[in-house]
Amino acid sequence: MQQPTPEVDLDDASLPMRTRMVAHVKSLQACITTNLEQLEPEATFHSSYYLRDGNKGFGDSRVLQDGETFEKAGCNISVIRSTLSPAAVRQMRAERFDWWDGKSELPYFVAGCSLVVHPRNPHAPTIHFNYRYFEILDPADPEGPPKAWWFGGGTDLTPSYLYPDDAAHFHGLFKSACDRHDAGYYPRFKQWCDTYFFIPHRGESRGIGGIFFDDLADRDPEDLFRFIRDCSNTFLPAYYPLVAKRKDQEFSAHEKRWQQLRRGRYVEFNLVHDRGTKFGLAMKEPRTESILMSLPLTARWEYEPDVGTLAGSREKELMDVLKSPKEWAPVS
Repeated sequence: MQQPTPEVDLDDASLPMRTRMVAHVKSLQACITTNLEQLEPEATFHSSYYLRDGNKGFGDSRVLQDGETFEKAGCNISVIRSTLSPAAVRQMRAERFDWWDGKSELPYFVAGCSLVVHPRNPHAPTIHFNYRYFEILDPADPEGPPKAWWFGGGTDLTPSYLYPDDAAHFHGLFKSACDRHDAGYYPRFKQWCDTYFFIPHRGESRGIGGIFFDDLADRDPEDLFRFIRDCSNTFLPAYYPLVAKRKDQEFSAHEKRWQQLRRGRYVEFNLVHDRGTKFGLAMKEPRTESILMSLPLTARWEYEPDVGTLAGSREKELMDVLKSPKEWAPVS
């Protein structure tokens, strides 16, 4: 399996964090798309590279559609330099802005990589991740050191059919990644993930979780950057074997219908509740196609479907876990 090959030394603390984060997400995207293409006989990722006006950054949306293994897979990187309106600043943590006059727009920098993969086979799970670095800059010195900074991210798994061994493999690798940095990370970020990806109007989780965190700035940024890299590099060993194992598994029309219904729930969460989608669409110059890349190619809504309610069914087995999240990598 190919490994990321960044263009700079990511441990070189003499380089600005923003420079190293950009190098990391670029190499991460290239590594992931190259490896996922190995699971496709013919389909490849199409790159849509764009520059933001006025030297405000760049992006690269790489999307694969209508493949034999993946109905839709997208991996985006985005680097933005822009300004936050006072209204946007007030939605953030107030303690970061005790130096702010309350009126000025604030320059900011963000670099991140996001991914969503929707396999064709109902037995292969959907997955999502996002890892990002954010800086708030001084309006009087926008090229100087940040006035505030933080990391955010996470990876979560959304199967249509529950395979406990697959779930344990996925959670176990992310627990190991967390434990290498702080034994308290996994239980904290797993609970945060279960809470964040809950669909209130359905009373169920979007999937079986993983890890999720935001506003992470509680220790040396070098330590947190190593943590972010470790988690994002865990994606391939955690997910690739699951798709390789399930992509050619036989499935029925009933199982495909259930997958489509579960994708409907995925769409509901992303459009109604997801903060990242809302933030992206509220930007001054939103790139809507890239922001909505996370949506599946196909989905289904039925009025009061009975599938998922029959005791003893595979579908009900999943629903029980979605309504009461389970510990897949118990903390000793």
